[in-house]
Amino acid sequence: MSGTKRIVVLISGNGTNLQAILDRCRQDGSPDSAEITRVISNKPDAFGLTRARKAGITTLVIDHRQFPSREAFDSELMREIDAQQPDLVVLAGFMRILTNEFVTHYRGRLINIHPSLLPKYTGLHTHRRALEAGDAEHGATVHFVTEQLDGGPAIMQVRIAIKSGDTEQSLAARLMPQEHAIYPLVVQWFIKGRLQLDDNRVLLDGNVLPAEGFQYTQTA
Repeated sequence: MSGTKRIVVLISGNGTNLQAILDRCRQDGSPDSAEITRVISNKPDAFGLTRARKAGITTLVIDHRQFPSREAFDSELMREIDAQQPDLVVLAGFMRILTNEFVTHYRGRLINIHPSLLPKYTGLHTHRRALEAGDAEHGATVHFVTEQLDGGPAIMQVRIAIKSGDTEQSLAARLMPQEHAIYPLVVQWFIKGRLQLDDNRVLLDGNVLPAEGFQYTQTA
């Protein structure tokens, strides 16, 4: 699969995973490189918009508060995304629950990163919940997005040990660099044609990945 692949990234906040993907796209000089054609936020003050503009990427704000329903917001979001004709839609801290219509429309080309070892701890406050449960390890999962919240098939996981004295803040801080390692790698797999969703199975180079996804060996 050759040619530059088009990516749309959806954000709601700081955009650190967006930055990691931007940095990886700049490093990849191969014919199978990726271009982020637009960054869209549902929040006008999201710092990720500044990151995108500094990188020369067109941004757009679609404020969900201006729409009468979730369906109306998602419909406008789909219209703007489809105008970019993306090969891949990346959720990078996009804090909205998406309608089934939206998820179905982009099935197989919509991915997300979630700060837990899914299927553990879907939803919010994952670091706190891992600590309260007395878990020995924590991590992050990149997955295809399906109709089930944080329940789509796992593509890749990274694991870190929970240390004595860890807090939500320290755990999040140690996990973040690992998120920044695995998310751009999954994006690269996809744009190079190595990754696909087949029914509810994830295929990498034609081989079915295990339910927990590829296990990434952390670098730090």
